[in-house]
Amino acid sequence: MSFAALSLRDVLRVPLTRSSLDPATFALYVLPPVLCYLAAAVLAVLPQKRMLQSALWPLTAMLALRAVMSIDMSMELPERKFLNIDLVLSMFTIATRTLEWTLAKEPLTRHIRPSQSTPSVIMDALDLAGNLRGYGWNWSKGLYVPLETRPTSSRSRFVTSAFISAGVHAFICGILHRAVQSFSPDTFGSINGGTIFDATLPPLIRYFRSSIIATLCAFGIYCVLQMGYDLCIISAIVIFGQDPAQWPPAFEAPWFATSVRDFWGRRWHQWFRRTFIFLGSSPLSLMFGRVGGIFGAFLASAVFHHIALLTLNGQMELWRMLLSFGMMATGVVGERVFLVLTGRKVGGLAGWIWTMSWLILWGNAMVDGWARAGMFGCSSFVDSATPVRALVERSVTALDAFLRTF
Repeated sequence: MSFAALSLRDVLRVPLTRSSLDPATFALYVLPPVLCYLAAAVLAVLPQKRMLQSALWPLTAMLALRAVMSIDMSMELPERKFLNIDLVLSMFTIATRTLEWTLAKEPLTRHIRPSQSTPSVIMDALDLAGNLRGYGWNWSKGLYVPLETRPTSSRSRFVTSAFISAGVHAFICGILHRAVQSFSPDTFGSINGGTIFDATLPPLIRYFRSSIIATLCAFGIYCVLQMGYDLCIISAIVIFGQDPAQWPPAFEAPWFATSVRDFWGRRWHQWFRRTFIFLGSSPLSLMFGRVGGIFGAFLASAVFHHIALLTLNGQMELWRMLLSFGMMATGVVGERVFLVLTGRKVGGLAGWIWTMSWLILWGNAMVDGWARAGMFGCSSFVDSATPVRALVERSVTALDAFLRTF
C-alpha cells in the first residue's frame, strides 16, 4: 500500500508536503480539475459526445485527487483546518458529478431559463456546473423546491434581501458556535476534539446536556449554510448578471418538519440530493427495491460526511456517520410502514414531536462524531467577531454549572 501511494504521488506529481493556497498553487492544482469540470459540463449538454466524456472523466478524477493531496487551505493554522473540508468536498463533487454525466444515456437538457434569455450551450453548461440541485433540468425529477417568499421582481431588492439574510445568519451562527465551544473549551470546543457526552454527569442530565449542544449545532449549521447560499446569490446576480429565478430558497423552515421524510426530503437543503441518489439510492434500489434506495441515499450521505471528518482527523471511525444516517433512513422507512398499516401519514403535532425527538436522538451521535474530529474548535471571522461573545460565554458557563447541580 505504501508503494502504491508513492507511485500515485509520482504519477500525479504530488508534492511531499501540501502547499498553502496562493495564485501559483491555485493555477497549478485547483484550476485544472475546475477547467475539466467545466469542459465536462459542456460535453454533457451536447449530443453524441460519449467518447470524449469517457476519456475526460479519469483525467478529471485524478486531477481532483491531486488537488486534495497537494493543497492546504488552512495556511498552516490548525483553527482554520475546516477550510480544507470545502476543498475536499468540492473535488469529491466534481468527480462524482462528472461521472454521472459520463454515464448518462441522453444529453442533459434545461427546460427552465431566465426570462428574455436565448438558449446557449455555454450558458447551459455554466448553469449545469453551478446548479447542484438541478432546478430547471431534466435530471432533477422529484426535486422539491420551497415556495418563494423573497422579492424576486427586482434584482436590487432581491440582492438587498440576500445581503440582510447573510448578515443576520452570520451573526446568529457566530453566537451559536461560541455557545457550543463554551460548553467545553478544552475538549470538543478546541481543535483537539472530544465527546459531547460528559461521563461525570448522571445519564439523564448527560443526554439532556448533549441534546442542547446537538440542537445548537443543528441551528448553527443551518445558519452557516444559509449565509453561504446568500453570498453566492449576491455574487451570481451582481457579478454574473443572473436572474433571481435561478436561486430558489434552499430551506423551508426545517424546524417545522412533521416527519423525518419531510425534514430530509423537503425542508432541509437538497444540494447533494442527486449525488446521493446516484451513488447510493439508484444502485441499492436495483437490488433491494424502495427500501434499499432509501438506505442507499443515506449511506452515500454518511460516506460524504465521513470524508469531511477525515479531512480534520484521519482517525475518525466510519461507523459514527453510518449509525446516525442509517437511523435517519430507519425513521423514513418506519414512517412508510406506519402509512401502510394505518392508512395515515405521519404529520401534525404528533408528527412534529416524533420528528424532533428522532432527529435529536440520533443527531447526538452525528454531532458527537463532528465534536470528536475537532470541528467545533475551528474558528472563523463569524464567531471570533461576535460582538456579544463575552455574554454568550457567561450564559453558557452558568447554564452548564446549573446542570451540574443535579
